[in-house]
Amino acid sequence: MKERKAIESWLTDMDGVLVHEGEPVPGAPEFVNRMKSSGKPFLILTNNSIYTPRDLQARLYRMGFDVDEQSIWTAALATAQFLADQRPGGTAYVIGEAGLTTAMHAAGYVLTEFDPDYVVLGETRTYSFEAITKAIRLISAGSRFICTNPDATGPSNEGLLPAAGSVAAMVSKATGVKPYFVGKPNPMMMRSALNAIGAHSETTAMIGDRMDTDVLCGLEAGLETILVLTGISSRMESETYPYRPSRIVNSVADLIDEI
Repeated sequence: MKERKAIESWLTDMDGVLVHEGEPVPGAPEFVNRMKSSGKPFLILTNNSIYTPRDLQARLYRMGFDVDEQSIWTAALATAQFLADQRPGGTAYVIGEAGLTTAMHAAGYVLTEFDPDYVVLGETRTYSFEAITKAIRLISAGSRFICTNPDATGPSNEGLLPAAGSVAAMVSKATGVKPYFVGKPNPMMMRSALNAIGAHSETTAMIGDRMDTDVLCGLEAGLETILVLTGISSRMESETYPYRPSRIVNSVADLIDEI
């Protein structure tokens, strides 16, 4: 087996890797500080499109992480960049919150409900039946269907919440049109992150807690993949998949000395 090159850049998921249930994973702030002080390019990734990087920066700061907003890459940013590349200066009907609408505006898109080029579905705390109905009608009339991420559920203090993937399935059932998902596990998310920091896949590692998104996405993008056991996937569960991470560690605290 060909030996991989030394890691020069790092990509890491946020929930389940750096934070868990609203608290920092032990050793995670020190891990992030080490990445910052090393001067090596890195990004913190999230499929959640609700928040802007500035919102997430403030959230992380309250938990002891000192990161720049430029070091945070969301599915909303990846989606906006993808659409700007595909159809510059286009129009979109957006279901989502500030993280997505801000990214779409910054990419030069006009948000409208009148014959848009795209219907873009993201995460929101409250999905409106009226908005979903509008999306179904626009897609049926010919608008292209994009979804920020395929996650079926998301966490909350009260328990699981339906996420963008579940709502997308409902829209698809009504229209017969499947969306194009930009976020993990689409390797597009990894490639856009690599481009954002000028990194190369052969010298970059992806750290995640989910086999079905983080590890799969990193694997398909050609990155070294590191599964941590502080989130969703366990060591036993990892053995049930037809693919494997490059390695498994207990937490990011085990990686501090490698940076």
